Amino acid sequence: MNTTSPEAAPVAPGRIVLLTTSHRVAPGLLSWPAWQALHSADSVLCSDGAHPQLPYLRETGIRVTEAAPTAEALVDTCAGGRTVVVVATGEGEPALTDGLARLAGSGRVSMPELELLPASYDLPGARLLDLVQVMDRIRAECPWSSQQTHKGLAKYGIEEAYELVEAIEEGDRDELREELGDVLLQVVFHARIAEEDPEAPFSLDDVAGTIVAKLIHRHPHVFGDATATTPEEVKEHWLRTKATEKRRESVTDGIPLGQPGLALAAKLASRVRTAGLDVPLPRTEGVGYELLALAVRAEAEGVDPEAALRAAGRAYRDAVRAAEGLEG
Repeated sequence: MNTTSPEAAPVAPGRIVLLTTSHRVAPGLLSWPAWQALHSADSVLCSDGAHPQLPYLRETGIRVTEAAPTAEALVDTCAGGRTVVVVATGEGEPALTDGLARLAGSGRVSMPELELLPASYDLPGARLLDLVQVMDRIRAECPWSSQQTHKGLAKYGIEEAYELVEAIEEGDRDELREELGDVLLQVVFHARIAEEDPEAPFSLDDVAGTIVAKLIHRHPHVFGDATATTPEEVKEHWLRTKATEKRRESVTDGIPLGQPGLALAAKLASRVRTAGLDVPLPRTEGVGYELLALAVRAEAEGVDPEAALRAAGRAYRDAVRAAEGLEG
C-alpha cells in the first residue's frame, strides 16, 4: 500500500489589473476591455472615495471597495486565482506599483499576473483642458494675473508673436514649441478675461467655435462642393469668401495700420496686386517712399520684406560681433 501523500496542487497566483483613466475624458466613457475586466473581476478596489469614475461604476452594478491595500495584501487577495481590479487615482498608484516591483524582486512569493489597462485615452488637444483649468486658477488666485485687462496684455501679445517669428527663423525646434505655448497662453488669457465682461462675455469655446466656423466656410474645397487643386485656387476661394464676409468697400479695408512699416507696405501691395489694380507708387522723394518701393518690389517677387530685413539685420549683428572679437 502506497502511503505517500500526493503533492498539493499549485495555487494559482491570480491577476492584478491596474485600471488607468484620463481625467480629461468624461467619467464613464471607458473602453470595452475595461468594462469587461471590471465586470469579470472578483474584487474592484479604489483608494480614492471621490474618484470621478466611482458613481458610474456603481450605477452599472459594479461593487467597488474603497481601500488602499499594501502590495503584500493585494497579492494575498489574488490567492486562489482571483482577479483584482485596482481603479487607479490620477497619479497611477506609484506606491503600490513600486511595492509590487520590490515584492517581485524579492523572490519570496509567487507573484500574480500584473496588467496595466488604460481604460480611457486623451483625445488630440486634450491638454488644452489642463491649460484652461490652470488659467482659471491663476486668474482667481494670482495677485498680478487677476488684475490684468485686454489693454494691459496687448504688448505681451506683440512680444510673444515676435519671439515666435524669431524661433521659426532660427530653426530652433525646442524654442518653437515654447514660443507657441506662450502665444497660446495669450489667447487663453484674453478669453478668460473676456468671460468676466458684464455686457458681452465670451469664452475660449466661443473663440474656438468662431474660428472653426470661419475655417469651414473659407474652405469650400474641403468641406463643400467646390474644387481646388493648387495653392493659388485655394487663395482665390479664401479671398472670395472673406470679401463676402467682410463686405469691404476698398481693398485696403481691414489692413492694420499699426503693424511694422515694411509689413504694412507689403500687405498693401499684395491687396493691390491681387485685385488687379494699377496704382502707381507716389513719386515723392524721401527714405520712406524708397522703402515703400523696395517693399512693393519684394512682395511682387514673393519675398517677405520684414523677414528679409531681419535676416540682413542678423548678418549685420554677426559682423559687428566679429569686429568686436566675439565670434561664436
